[in-house]
Amino acid sequence: MKQYNVYRNIRVRALIFGLPVAYFALQMMAVVGSLMAVIFSFSSMLLIAVGFVNAVLYGVLLKLAQEPRLLQIGVSFPQNISNKKITSYEHYDELS
Repeated sequence: MKQYNVYRNIRVRALIFGLPVAYFALQMMAVVGSLMAVIFSFSSMLLIAVGFVNAVLYGVLLKLAQEPRLLQIGVSFPQNISNKKITSYEHYDELS
């Protein structure tokens, strides 16, 4: 009888050619756009430039997929967490 292993690594993201699905879709849109540019205005320099641009884009997307914090601009998580209710009223002690 054939035995099957239980797939326990369910949280791993799907990858196509080493890219997450969104990055792969962006790469394919660039490839289709460059193919359209080559078809409608055929030039040998354009063909070389399009190949170079697509290769650079693929390298950049691979780098971003490996280190996603490169795109992070601000702080992703606060320093401290509080359950204190936030209101617009100012409370202060009067010293009189």
